[in-house]
Amino acid sequence: MDQATKEKIQSCSGNDGCAPDLNNGKAIVDKVRQVNVRQGLLETPHVVECECGQPFQMIHFEESCPNCNMTYAVTPCSSHDKDNIKPAGIGY
Repeated sequence: MDQATKEKIQSCSGNDGCAPDLNNGKAIVDKVRQVNVRQGLLETPHVVECECGQPFQMIHFEESCPNCNMTYAVTPCSSHDKDNIKPAGIGY
């Protein structure tokens, strides 16, 4: 992980926490966009089973399913656990 992404992660956890609600996909997407890490690389990529049934590899803090365009996100401070990846909506 590059230094700029590490600094953004520290900023994320140092302000108002990871997200207002870690179960709310839209709140998570909004947070990773707010701290500008949406294209940051996950330390551990995860295979996500999309709600449409199509698995895809998530390598960034924000990704969209290539099949249905469902947006998924995870905050930097919770990205170690695949269960923290949440859907935000199609095209969100």
